[in-house]
Amino acid sequence: MAIDCLILGAGQEIDFSLLSKTGDFDKELSCIIITHFHMDHVGALPYFTEVCGYNGPIYMSYPTKALSPLMLEDYRRVMVDRRGEEELFTTTHIANCMKKVIALDLKQTIQVDQDLQIRGYYAGHVIGAVMVYAKVGDAAIVYTGDYNMTTDRHLGAAKIERLQLDLLISESTYATTIRGSKYPREREFLQAVHKCVAGGGKALIPSFALGRAQELCMLLDDYWERMNIKVPIYFSSGLTIQANMYYKMLISWTSQNVKEKHATHNPFDFKNVKDFDRSLIHAPGPCVLFATPGMLCAGFSLEVFKHWAPSPLNLVALPGYSVAGTVGHKLMSGKPTTVDLYNGTKVDVRCKIHQVAFSPHTDAKGIMDLTKFLSPKNVVLVHGEKPSMMSLKDKITSELNIPCFVPANGETVSFTSTTFIKATASDTFLKSCSSPNFKFSNSTQLHVTDQRTADGVLVVEKNKKSKIVHQDEVSEVLNEKNHEVSLAYCCPVKGKGESEDVDLIKELSEKITETVSGTQIHESGNCLQVGSFKGTLCLKDKCVHRSEISSSEGVFLCCNWSVADLELGWKIINVIKQNL
Repeated sequence: MAIDCLILGAGQEIDFSLLSKTGDFDKELSCIIITHFHMDHVGALPYFTEVCGYNGPIYMSYPTKALSPLMLEDYRRVMVDRRGEEELFTTTHIANCMKKVIALDLKQTIQVDQDLQIRGYYAGHVIGAVMVYAKVGDAAIVYTGDYNMTTDRHLGAAKIERLQLDLLISESTYATTIRGSKYPREREFLQAVHKCVAGGGKALIPSFALGRAQELCMLLDDYWERMNIKVPIYFSSGLTIQANMYYKMLISWTSQNVKEKHATHNPFDFKNVKDFDRSLIHAPGPCVLFATPGMLCAGFSLEVFKHWAPSPLNLVALPGYSVAGTVGHKLMSGKPTTVDLYNGTKVDVRCKIHQVAFSPHTDAKGIMDLTKFLSPKNVVLVHGEKPSMMSLKDKITSELNIPCFVPANGETVSFTSTTFIKATASDTFLKSCSSPNFKFSNSTQLHVTDQRTADGVLVVEKNKKSKIVHQDEVSEVLNEKNHEVSLAYCCPVKGKGESEDVDLIKELSEKITETVSGTQIHESGNCLQVGSFKGTLCLKDKCVHRSEISSSEGVFLCCNWSVADLELGWKIINVIKQNL
C-alpha cells in the first residue's frame, strides 16, 4: 500500500533526501497534511515549501491555518533574533507558505487527485488538531497526529468513525502512562500556586503559548474569582494575547462546556489575566506569569527562570512534557540545586518545583481504546520514546492480536492492502435470494426454519464490470452453449503384477464404498474412476467455476456443486490417499 502524501512533522534536522534524491518533491508527493500547529508538526513547512521548492497542495484545518503563522514567527524570532542560530526561513517565507494552504473542515472529504482521498477528524489535543484519514483505492490508513481521548476545560475528546483500516499510525508520547482523574491534579496545581503567592512569592508557569496556556488560564481565572484573589496573572508576550483572539472566534472547535458558557460569557475573555512587561521581572510583590516556551529551552521563560529560581519564595510549575536535555527536563528529573544553561552559566535553584500532568496527549489507555475501536489490520507507533513504545507494542500484539511496528527513522515497513471488487447483481439472482427455503425438523413438535441461500456465479469479463448472476443465466450472459460434463477422479494404481493390480483395485473399491456412501465406482484395467458428478460448464476462454480442488493425484473442477458434493469429493480423495 502506498499512501502518496506527506504528513509533515519536522524540525531542522529532517532529512528530506529520504523523500526524493533529486529534490523533485512535487513528483514524489501528492500533498502535505498538517495535523496541528505545534512546532514538531509544522516547524519545517516554510523551509520545505520556500527553500526546498515544494509547490504541491497543503492541507490543514481552519484554526491551524490561523494559528500556525503565529507559532512559526515566534519560533523564528526566538531561534534567530535571540539565540543567533541559522535562519532556516524568514518572515516572508512564512507568509508566502501560508498563502498556499488549503483549509479543510472536519469530516470534509477532499479528493486530492484521481487516487488519493483524505478526511479530517476531531483530535482534541489543541484547538484545530485533526486525525487524518487517507485512502488510495481500497487501501486506507489513519494518522492520528497528536490526540487526546479525554475532555479538558476547553477541548473535547478525540472523535472518529469506525473505519475499515489497513493501517493505524498512532502517536505514543505516553505509551506506558495511565492517568487518574484530572480533578486531584488540578487541585494540587491550584493549591501550589495559591500557597506561593500567599507567601509573597512569584509563580512561573512555563507553557506553550497555545493550548495549555488557555487551559491553565481558565483554571486559574475561575479559582481567582471564587477565592477573591487580587494577585495579578500575566501573559509574557503579545503572542498569547493575539492567540486568545482566535480562541474567542473558534468556539465551535472547543468542548461542549465552553460552548454552553459562551452564550453568556466567552470563557477566553479572562478577567484576571493581563499582558506582561519586562520591567516587571524585578518588581516586588507576588504574581503569576505564563511564559514561553514550555520546556525552558530558550526564550523569555528561561530568562525569567534565571532571575526567580534563586528565591525559596518562588515556584516553577511545569505543566507538561519536556524533552531530554532541556532545563525543564532537568528540573523534572529530580531536585537539582544548580542547573547548567546552554551558554555554560549556572543558576542556583532554591525555588520550589511542582510538576503537573496537564499534557494534552492521550495516555496508554487512550491509545489502546482507540486501537481497539478502529481494529486496524496493522499498527505503527511513532512520536514516543523507544522503551515505552516497545512495551506498548507488545501489549497491542498480545491483547488485541494486531501486528504492531516501531520503525526507526528512515526504516521502511511494508503492509498488504485490501482490494474490493464491486459487482452488480442480476434480477434473477436477487429474486433467488428472496425465495423461501423451508426446512422441517424430525422432532415430535413441528419446527419450521427458513434458511435462505442462493447460488450465484461471479462473471468477470475483460474490460467489463463484474456481475453476479444466477447459475441458470451463465450461458446466456456469456453467449455460450451449455456443455454437460461428467467430473470424475481417476486414480492410476500400480502394483508388482497384473493379479496384484486387480486385487488392489478391488480392495480399494470396497473401502471407498464402505467409507463414502452413494459413490459410483468404475474399474478399468489398472485405473479406478471414483465419482460421477454432473455440472454445467461454459468453455472457450472464459473460466466460470466455483473453485478448484487440487491434489498431487489429480484435480476436481467444481461447477454448480453443492457443499455436500464438495465434502463428498474431499472424503473420496482422503480415502484414496490413506490406502495407496
